[in-house]
Amino acid sequence: MKQNTILLWFRNDLRLHDNVIIHEAIRKNALVVPVYCFNPFFYQTTPIGTLKTGVFRTRFIQESVYSFRESLQNIGSDLIILHGKPEEEIFKIATELKVDDVYVHQEVAYEENREMDDVEKALWKVKIPLTSFIGHTLYHKQDLPFPIRNIPDTFTNFRKKIEKETSVRIEYPVPLKLNSPGFENLHAIPDSNLYSANSLSDIPEEGIKFKGGEQTALLRLKHYLWDTDLLKNYKNSRNDLMGMDYSTKLSPYLSLGCISPRRIYHEVKKYESARGENESTYWLIFELLWRDYFRFMFKKHNNRYFNVEGFKNKIFSFAPDQTEKFILWKNGETGNPFIDACMKELNSTGYLSNRGRQVVASYLIKDLHVNWTWGAYHFEEMLIDYSPSSNWGNWAYIAGVGNDPREDRYFNSQKQAREHDPDNRYTNYWNNKIPQM
Repeated sequence: MKQNTILLWFRNDLRLHDNVIIHEAIRKNALVVPVYCFNPFFYQTTPIGTLKTGVFRTRFIQESVYSFRESLQNIGSDLIILHGKPEEEIFKIATELKVDDVYVHQEVAYEENREMDDVEKALWKVKIPLTSFIGHTLYHKQDLPFPIRNIPDTFTNFRKKIEKETSVRIEYPVPLKLNSPGFENLHAIPDSNLYSANSLSDIPEEGIKFKGGEQTALLRLKHYLWDTDLLKNYKNSRNDLMGMDYSTKLSPYLSLGCISPRRIYHEVKKYESARGENESTYWLIFELLWRDYFRFMFKKHNNRYFNVEGFKNKIFSFAPDQTEKFILWKNGETGNPFIDACMKELNSTGYLSNRGRQVVASYLIKDLHVNWTWGAYHFEEMLIDYSPSSNWGNWAYIAGVGNDPREDRYFNSQKQAREHDPDNRYTNYWNNKIPQM
């Protein structure tokens, strides 16, 4: 009996642990062909002329892909790295190697789903099925206590029902070996000129630096929970502004799937058993649930998150000089010291604290009266931890057209600066003044 060959098409799932498509291929005793394809579409420009993927995330993606390839090589496999339209490149590899199936993780946003649909249509011409799996959320869609169309549009109602009626599944095991055919001559690593990325040395000394890859993600989780015991104070420190350790810094790894939300959850539960449960341990899981919620909301409302009126059909009145105001905002030149410091950190490092993101978004929308989607596009380019559902869901939330029950939510930038940067250390540093120690 012929052994099946399954092509594993990796996208935002660059890990060995808790990976359903790897698990299912092993369960079927199949030969596996792991593939990653750099799709030029995601490196083009947005409707407002910003990049879809900026230099910080580009570098992080490259590091994560190459790290994942090394992990696969360590268990007897490899990773075919391609450049081009996936519907062409995946099709060529699948037909050349005569695979029996293609496995991929499902996404929730339109462009990622269109990418998968295009590949599926191409493969169907030669009768190769594409099978998609769910594996990006803490809670499995099939375990939700309501169908997607009936998920509450208010997070609190969603959270209470989930916490009461649903449990988190166990992780899929880490594979010890993958049975792969020889494909040494099929590597096509993208030209670095196509995906230019700056070096870590370009980030200022106080800037937060990330290195991509599953092993780095797992070490970060270990550091934050076990080595330093930082988790016990997470709820109090998470709104700080400077340094690596005021928050977990796991969001970039979650966005690319270098770490599974279930791995974080179960590790927190181990931590609670060993060192005690408190508000901070709950709050980390609470924020993973917010991440789930935005993904499920994208399934429910589809493209409406990308429209300026959101799914509440809100009418905005924008400033007549909003273009000029937007340029000043994104360059950190508004004249508001705290806002400018936040934007300079974002533009210099590809990262900004959660508090900083909320304040600059509110300032753009409520103080400058600029189209909020422009801010979301700028974040799409700059953020190293960008993911469509979290980015656009949070911007819609601040704009009052998404999942916030309060449409008038406002972050006063001066009040926020007094509360979170009382000595102006953060503001002075990023505005190129001598930090006050």
